Amino acid sequence: MSYIIAIANEKGGVAKTTTTLSLGAALVENGAKVLVVDLDAQANLTLALGVEPSKVSRSIANILLEGDLPASSCQETGVPGLDLIPANSEMGLAERFLPIRQDYEFILRQSLEKSFPNNYDYILLDCPPFLGAVTFNALTAAQMLLIPTQAEYLSIHAIRNMLAAVRKIRENNNPGLSYRLLVTMFDRRNRTHRTLAEQLRSTFGQGLMETSIFTDTKLRESPIAGLPVIYYAPKSRASEQYRALAQEINQYVQETAEQPA
Repeated sequence: MSYIIAIANEKGGVAKTTTTLSLGAALVENGAKVLVVDLDAQANLTLALGVEPSKVSRSIANILLEGDLPASSCQETGVPGLDLIPANSEMGLAERFLPIRQDYEFILRQSLEKSFPNNYDYILLDCPPFLGAVTFNALTAAQMLLIPTQAEYLSIHAIRNMLAAVRKIRENNNPGLSYRLLVTMFDRRNRTHRTLAEQLRSTFGQGLMETSIFTDTKLRESPIAGLPVIYYAPKSRASEQYRALAQEINQYVQETAEQPA
């Protein structure tokens, strides 16, 4: 079965889309087959992979709202082994109309299980920056929630609501959901960043990824080229850090699979 990771934080601007794209590419570089799913009406992940949202005729919205099979919207990208289910402006309707449907929280999970039981090693879900019906669909579908966060007060403050959402999902829909925090946009020259990162480590322990993602201009440049940073600037610091994150994720998934049921 595919291992599904939701990448979410209700705080915007914390590198959710960058992490989805860069982690996906790093996993592909390791030999995995990866599907990335753009669940945000802004469609930044779609754009970052060189696809114009306004030209997308079948998107994730058709899957969530009309019951289309994911295969009808899935497309290859410029990175062999990395496929995309894109988003377009129709995703703006999802928050209004998804809750009308019975057991709506399970729509994405059931759709992915039906269409892609073994097609991909990993499925990465890029969530919108708020806790609504779409994000709850993603958390119900996922085995892991990865929470990118800056080492800054407002970003860390938002973690409380994310963890409350994890508890709710575990109680009602997905008892096996795990979570990990990922420090992004880190500047080690900044004393506040260092202090808050240390506090996160002290508070969350193994719940915080060992890998941190530092600020890097190559991460801002790569979407313009329509490529993940791993392929745009393979020797950059960001590329090496996302490779390290992919190794850490792989190790966690392997260890989890080896645990007795």
